[in-house]
Amino acid sequence: MNQDNTDDLVRFTIDLTFEETRRRAEVVAALGPDWDPVAVLRGEDEAYALLYSGLDAEQRRIHDLLVAAGVLPGEEPGRAAAH
Repeated sequence: MNQDNTDDLVRFTIDLTFEETRRRAEVVAALGPDWDPVAVLRGEDEAYALLYSGLDAEQRRIHDLLVAAGVLPGEEPGRAAAH
């Protein structure tokens, strides 16, 4: 192969759409029929609320600064999925 000329290269492409679809189907199958994504998200929201429920005034101020800076997610719906 001529190192100065890319015309000698063989173009190779692959469409990963099928493989990604298969991988996602396998993940959902592995989760099983009892997996409830709504319940999981609800549980994450409850855990998040519990985690930050006992903050004193200074901790709350720092927490609010971190939320404003985008370091921590805020109270908006879907925050767990966004990060």
